[in-house]
This record gives sequence, structure tokens and C-alpha cells, in this order.
Amino acid sequence: MNYGLWLLRAKRWAQNPPSWGRVKLVLGVLAICIVIAGFEWAFGWPDWLTVNRLSAKP
Repeated sequence: MNYGLWLLRAKRWAQNPPSWGRVKLVLGVLAICIVIAGFEWAFGWPDWLTVNRLSAKP
């Protein structure tokens, strides 16, 4: 891993930070992912989302 490239990328990001709209978008997507993961953890995986194994036809 080349840490010099990461430092250059961090420097560019610090000079030109993302817009507030982009930050809100990323935080919104992250919040939706956390809500979905929390729902799955609390209530389990629904049966209607489970793929049934198809048996081979002779």
C-alpha cells in the first residue's frame, strides 16, 4: 500500500471538501443502511426474502 498516494488524496480532499449536499446524501444512505441492519437484527430475516432451493427435475 502506497501511503504517499493516500496523503496526496487527503491533501486534495482537505483543500476541496465535498459540498454539504454530498455530505447529507452519504449520511442519509448510511442511516438507511443502519436502520435496515437494525431491523434485520431485531426481527430476523423474513421468510418471503429467503430463496427456496429448487429441486432438479428428472
